[in-house]
Amino acid sequence: MDDPRQDLLGGATIGPARGDLLVPPSTDGMRIGLFGGTFNPPHAGHLHVAETALARLRLDRLWVMVTPGNPLKERAGLPSLPRRLAAVKRLLDDPRIVVTGFEAAFGSPYSWRTVERLLVQRPRTRFVWVMGADNLATFHRWQQWRRIAASLPMAIVDRPGASVAPLSAPAAQALAGRRLPETMAGHLAEHRPPAWVFLHGPRNALSSTELRRRGIGV
Repeated sequence: MDDPRQDLLGGATIGPARGDLLVPPSTDGMRIGLFGGTFNPPHAGHLHVAETALARLRLDRLWVMVTPGNPLKERAGLPSLPRRLAAVKRLLDDPRIVVTGFEAAFGSPYSWRTVERLLVQRPRTRFVWVMGADNLATFHRWQQWRRIAASLPMAIVDRPGASVAPLSAPAAQALAGRRLPETMAGHLAEHRPPAWVFLHGPRNALSSTELRRRGIGV
């Protein structure tokens, strides 16, 4: 795996800015979405998910968590964390969006550990897990995915070609009885988990995989 401090542009060894490794500030009662990924590279599809979550879930903030690496994906050739953080910040230029790399400081690549640690640190913050529908299709492969679903409400944002398959995936079937009507999305942050909504709307077909295939990277 690449050294997360490696600057792929110049070959120099650098580290993320200290602020990027700190959990962002929040106040009691804030409604904060958690949107994680490797963002290799970030693209308009990620922007679509972020904007949809902010608008439909009535969030105060969206924390975009740029992860050191995905345990389910090959990490060879993954651009450095600082490089990906910078690229995501350029794309998601909104005062309500906080781009952060604090998971690297947590020392675990697993989302369930991130969720549990955040809930201990910020017990009065109303967190909502946000992900694209393509991730729901493989959610059952995530380590301790049931623990994530039981810890905080989740919002799934539609992606092209992903509406039907994810909703028939093992995780969606297991949680079918906890799915809320889409009209209740604005109140999702107040719901006791497990609870989730599937957000339909204008779709964006871009994916990081396709951009990498075309040779377009961070």
